[in-house]
Amino acid sequence: MTYYSAQPKFSVLLLLLIFSVYLSGCASTEVDNQQDPFESMNRKVFNFNETIDKKFIEPAARGYKRFVPGPIAMVVNNAFSNANDVVVTGNALLQLNFESAAASATRFLINTTFGLFGAIDIASDISNVSDINISKRNEDFGQTMGHYGVANGPYLVLPFMGPSTVRDAVGVGVDSLAAHPVTTIIYLNSVNTLDAAIRTPVAAGMALNERVQLLDVDKTLEEAAFDKYEFVRDAYLQRRDSLVRNEDVVDLDVEEE
Repeated sequence: MTYYSAQPKFSVLLLLLIFSVYLSGCASTEVDNQQDPFESMNRKVFNFNETIDKKFIEPAARGYKRFVPGPIAMVVNNAFSNANDVVVTGNALLQLNFESAAASATRFLINTTFGLFGAIDIASDISNVSDINISKRNEDFGQTMGHYGVANGPYLVLPFMGPSTVRDAVGVGVDSLAAHPVTTIIYLNSVNTLDAAIRTPVAAGMALNERVQLLDVDKTLEEAAFDKYEFVRDAYLQRRDSLVRNEDVVDLDVEEE
């Protein structure tokens, strides 16, 4: 079972991740070459993503953080996290992890009803002050496939999306298009223009919110990595392996304080 306590300090978590990767060594090895056979292509996509991020996405994220009041940003982040609990619940069920599925479904029910559609993370407050463990979990379809023995496959850097593997790229597609309440293309009966007009900007806001969570650690990452590409790759693969094995790991999708 993988979960994290509510609203941890993101910069502290990343420093712990940096330290663990440093101890394991960031130099390229024969194993790395096997995991990253498309390194030349991946580095080009990585550099493209870095350019797009620095010119457009990061400035937008900094503007959001500067002008949007903290309480409103927290409400937005809570709402997106609440929507993600639908994905977590579904994948926990597929893995036959009924404890995690029950906790995530309970979180979604409590936060959607009493928490005003997820704006207030009441479930985490309940978990913090009681013996009821309904802390935020992390499950996705990439982990579900890994749970049943599907290998990572080659490491990939996806345009605009960043680090992944063949398995996780498929997982993101399944979660996004068939499970997530915001981005799914499977509606009750049909897809209509109004629905798409609402979901598209909401999905863009969700992506921007995720980028905002990384602002405070950008400088730390730049200073810690001799080769930023290798660092991101090795940290990603290490974390995904831990998640599949249901070890307690630092979750990068943390909530903003």
